[in-house]
Amino acid sequence: MPEVFSIFGEQAISMTHLLDKLYRSQALIYKYILYFATVGAIVFFFPRGGQFKYEYQKGKPWQYENLYAEFDFSIRKSAEELDAERQQVKDQQVPYYRYNTEKAQAVYDAYQAAFPEYFPRAVMTGREWERLRRQGRAVLDSMYRTGFIGGGAAPQKEEVYLVRDNEARRMPLSRIHRIGQLNAILRGLAPEVGIQDELPRFQDLFFKIVQPNVAQDADLTQRELEEQLARISLTRGTVDEGALIIAKGEVVEVDNLKMLDSLREEYQSTLWTESNAYFVLAGYTILVALVLIMLLLFLKKYRPQVYNNNVKVTFIFFNILMMVFLTTFVVKYDEQLVFVVPLCVLPLILKTFFDARLGLFAHVLAVLILGFVVPNSYEYIFLQIIAGIVTILTVSELYKRANLFISVGQITLIYILGYFAFHIIHEGNLDNVIWANFGFFLLNGMITLFVQPLIYIYEKMFGMVSDVSLLELSDTNSRLLKELSTKAPGTFNHSLQVANLAEAAANEVGANAMLVRVGALYHDIGKMNNPTYFTENQTTNINPHDDLAPAESAGIIIRHVIEGIELARKYNLPDRVIDFIRTHHGTTLVYYFYKKAREKAGGEVDQKPFRYPGPIPFSKETAILMMADSVEAASKSLVNPTFSIIDEFVDRIVGGQMQAGQFLNSDITLKEIETVKKVLKQRLTNIYHLRVEYPE
Repeated sequence: MPEVFSIFGEQAISMTHLLDKLYRSQALIYKYILYFATVGAIVFFFPRGGQFKYEYQKGKPWQYENLYAEFDFSIRKSAEELDAERQQVKDQQVPYYRYNTEKAQAVYDAYQAAFPEYFPRAVMTGREWERLRRQGRAVLDSMYRTGFIGGGAAPQKEEVYLVRDNEARRMPLSRIHRIGQLNAILRGLAPEVGIQDELPRFQDLFFKIVQPNVAQDADLTQRELEEQLARISLTRGTVDEGALIIAKGEVVEVDNLKMLDSLREEYQSTLWTESNAYFVLAGYTILVALVLIMLLLFLKKYRPQVYNNNVKVTFIFFNILMMVFLTTFVVKYDEQLVFVVPLCVLPLILKTFFDARLGLFAHVLAVLILGFVVPNSYEYIFLQIIAGIVTILTVSELYKRANLFISVGQITLIYILGYFAFHIIHEGNLDNVIWANFGFFLLNGMITLFVQPLIYIYEKMFGMVSDVSLLELSDTNSRLLKELSTKAPGTFNHSLQVANLAEAAANEVGANAMLVRVGALYHDIGKMNNPTYFTENQTTNINPHDDLAPAESAGIIIRHVIEGIELARKYNLPDRVIDFIRTHHGTTLVYYFYKKAREKAGGEVDQKPFRYPGPIPFSKETAILMMADSVEAASKSLVNPTFSIIDEFVDRIVGGQMQAGQFLNSDITLKEIETVKKVLKQRLTNIYHLRVEYPE
């Protein structure tokens, strides 16, 4: 029995270890799920078809071996040729008009009824009356042999088909009478039938009874047009199996370009069959998986703080997926609009929330993926990569509105110049420039301007922070900073001084100066809860720490970090700003009270109650703030400072932090630390208005 319990106990322990391992690995498991889901979604968006194994461009030599036809195929007509043939069919189409016999008979009946009214039998002999009736009937027969067309715009065709009794006869349109021509027709027929003496009365009669009975049959005309359009051949000749399509080194020109395009379409359509569709999908999946694994490896090696944050990884993958979706959707709708998709929004956004290197790397990978989707992939990849580089090099400080307009203008110019150069290479002249494409590039630039509201949406969706938000947070009239200036004016002034020092140092070493400034303004907000326990807020000689034990005083001092984090979360400050509150003291000692405790105890004491909980700075910006904060706070104790005193003072404080290992996790170099020290020394010199010491 004890053995049974022992077995169950071991199984329970192993299960606990398994669950614990799964819990600790949940971030990695999420990345696997995100990775495979993104790969699957991208491949799903891809068009269903294989990829032609040769790349070629008009006006360039064929770089491969001689190409022979592997099977019989037809040479497809270009879209321009088909459009021209369709337009020719429309121009040459003969419209159909339908003769309405019932309306003509109604006119004859009306003639029979109205004739006695205009020609009374009482005033003429019966023989004369009958002769006039027959003559009028002859006029009707002549006119209604082809019928009458009603009013309205005159048809533009010279010939028409007249359908009468289900028989269509082609005839000149001029043979069909128009109501507006009735008077001229009667004057022309009067001498022929001998009614010129009675013409006025016949005119009155016919104007009353004649009605149009011929009208265009739009449905029949449209059906005939559709049949003629359907009979247009989509191909122009065939290429037999084994025939030479193009020789190595031969320039790709109009004729062999048509054969190559036809071969590519035939190849792609025959490649995508039920038997090998899964193999093609597998190939797509492998290539997309390789591209995305490169992104993950880049993040893990060069941006570990981003890689360890699943929200940020999701954000990057989401933006790449959106660009792929938009581009594939546009290509399926109309591939000519492919350059309307604002692909440069991707590096713009990633540079805004992360950095330029990550933005460019992700942009290049996204362009490589889209190379499988777009037509003229080499041209597309070249233009998009160049535009992405220009985006990274030109876009800075997006919170300045003019910068975005200038950058978008430069991106649009690069698109236009690149397309113009490719057209010259392909055509050798400017005869066939499609000017509408330049409009597509301008539309692309206009859409790119909407990146500002998109950044705001992303901030709310993913909890990110941009320079625009940092600019808003740097306003000292914000609710939280006004409260700090009221409750702890000394701390507020200290924060302003630290912000100026840190911002100047960040500018010198290429760090995010706006982020450092905002972090400095809020790093000590936790002191609002107990302002008088901090020397900068003490306006009298009474020090509340005199009545407390050193460990208790240290606890109050240390607690301002935790209370600052709580206040920041209460006021919805971004995590990137909260990081400055957490790390600005790292894991350093509250040395004054630690030393006081040692003196009181007469020996060593436990350091734990006197040490900040950390973590230590983990970015260049947080490291700069730690140096600026310590130097500014300690500088208040300087008496009669000189150049040498300030120089030794800054070296001692920053050196102590380095010796304590406070900068081990931050990506700041020794050279950059020296630069920060140099800036701090210069700024302190300016603060204390020191002059050059001349020799006596």
